[in-house]
Amino acid sequence: MPTQTFEFQVEARQLLQMMIHSIYSNKDVFLRELISNASDALDKLRIEALRDDTLGADVSDLHIALEADKEARTLTVRDNGVGMSHDEVVQLIGTIAKSGTAEFLQQLKEAENAGTAEGLIGQFGVGFYSGFMVADEVTLLTRRAGEDKGTRWVSSGEGTYTIETVDDAPQGTSVTLRLKPVDTEDKVFDYTSPWKIREIVKRYSDFITWPIRMATEVTDSADGEDGTEADESPAEPETLNSMKALWARSRSEVSDAEYHELYKHISHDWADPLDIIQLHAEGTFEYQALLFLPSHPPLGFFSQESARGVQLYVKRVLIMEDCEALLPGYLRFVKGVVDARDLSLNVSREILQQDRQIQLMRRRLAKKVLAALKDMRVNRAETYATFWREFGRVVKEGLLDDPDNRDAILAACSFASTHDPEAQTTLQEYVERMPEGQEHVFYMTGRSREAVESSPHMEAFRDKGFEVLILTDPVDELWVDAVPDVQGKQLRSVAKGEADLGTGDDEEQDQARQEEFAALLGWLGEQLGDKVKEVRLSSRLTVSPACVVSDTGDVTPALRDMYRAMGQDLPESKRILELNPGHALVEGLRRAHAEDASAPDLAGLAELLHGMALLAEGSRLDDPAHFTRLLADRLERTL
Repeated sequence: MPTQTFEFQVEARQLLQMMIHSIYSNKDVFLRELISNASDALDKLRIEALRDDTLGADVSDLHIALEADKEARTLTVRDNGVGMSHDEVVQLIGTIAKSGTAEFLQQLKEAENAGTAEGLIGQFGVGFYSGFMVADEVTLLTRRAGEDKGTRWVSSGEGTYTIETVDDAPQGTSVTLRLKPVDTEDKVFDYTSPWKIREIVKRYSDFITWPIRMATEVTDSADGEDGTEADESPAEPETLNSMKALWARSRSEVSDAEYHELYKHISHDWADPLDIIQLHAEGTFEYQALLFLPSHPPLGFFSQESARGVQLYVKRVLIMEDCEALLPGYLRFVKGVVDARDLSLNVSREILQQDRQIQLMRRRLAKKVLAALKDMRVNRAETYATFWREFGRVVKEGLLDDPDNRDAILAACSFASTHDPEAQTTLQEYVERMPEGQEHVFYMTGRSREAVESSPHMEAFRDKGFEVLILTDPVDELWVDAVPDVQGKQLRSVAKGEADLGTGDDEEQDQARQEEFAALLGWLGEQLGDKVKEVRLSSRLTVSPACVVSDTGDVTPALRDMYRAMGQDLPESKRILELNPGHALVEGLRRAHAEDASAPDLAGLAELLHGMALLAEGSRLDDPAHFTRLLADRLERTL
């Protein structure tokens, strides 16, 4: 048959120009695409040979070969797979609407052994076009297994292509790229360089099932002492890929050293991972995952620009380096590999469609990681302590972002508390230790453990033996309001609302005390009306004279500062000043007020009392200079 010239279909021509100029951000992926297509062809041949004993195809050494010619500036990707017939070349290469793999799957689904090829992926025509990103001309030579004639296809990507029948084509397909010059404006790498080819294969196609070979020259000996040149042996094939998809093998088949090597390759970390998580999902949608929990955050981990996500493979072909869609943000420290047998991808295989399969994987992977964290906490306390110290604040973000998994996240969390200064506790352990009559899980947020423990708000809780969770991460200010209860017990801040702990007095004594201090409380409310919402007696103070607390539904000062730092100003809300009626300073102020409510120094004492309460909890004063003058004046009078 003579050579025929065709024009690309309009859609194909448009896609071709997009492929060359804009779709791929990294031109190296052209080799990934061509190798992936070759791998598909080998898979198809293996299955067809099982189906058809009369096919007559050679399946003794199925492989992919890469051949680079520096002088001619060509790179060839060759496979001895199923190949294509003349009609298939016409249908597939010039047309986008058809997919060889899709049609092949449909035929197999109608056969008895349809399930054997359920995982085949790829659209040959689309991946094939990526070669034009780096080539001035592309030549395809193919012969379908079982046929005696082959087909040659040639195009420069300018709108037309030629097809001719050839008699001497080997079984399978070869794609030869006449590469663009190295010094083009696009700064194309030299894809005839062995090191560059090895780098691309190692990065994208290391776990392809079939061997990827490249002929390399081997030097038999070094230059001799007599100055003669060393002899070079003929080129021999070198297998570039490991073909070891560790995630596809059972734990008993893989050593920890192999897992650690893969982790370090993926994460660029120098330390071994803390934990290894493996998942094999079977059914209508199959995928495998091998995930790692690191021992420390990488440099820049807490910045918005840091890379996050796991590597996404489709049938051992790397599709995305950092696929954020597969894990929620609060698990962004997880590294690893997810290998899906079949997945909806766009034409570049780089951007995932947000479909049901992605969401199913995301939910399953999140549950698996949280279960592993809980198991680590229960069975490997020291390892868990290391993990929680480094990543606990990140995990707690999930209490806000992932309500569906809130119980699982809480089960994986641990917290500092007043129960044991040397160890952390879980919420379940806290609830189990609660004495009879305690209705709430008490907590306090603060900058540090020392600041919380020294806070006046803790005094009565400490004296009565109530355990208090000590929460010092910024995210703690947020999630405590998002978690409604823990095993039926409400979370209650010791620095908000009424501290209903009882005073030990009977109702008559309590009523008498309220009446005794009523005048002082009313007067202080008037004096500090622009600063506080209310002045009342406290049941939470045993040592300090006063403290300030937030009302039950109000935003804490620390949370307001967080929003302000993010450029969001919240409406100001006044706080409540609580007085300790048993403190000598408060009692002295009560007597002084009862003797002469108009005494000029009483107003200054009211401001000092309020300022002291703010300083005791670590808050800022509105006017530190004014407070200092009042304090200096008062001290001067005592001399």
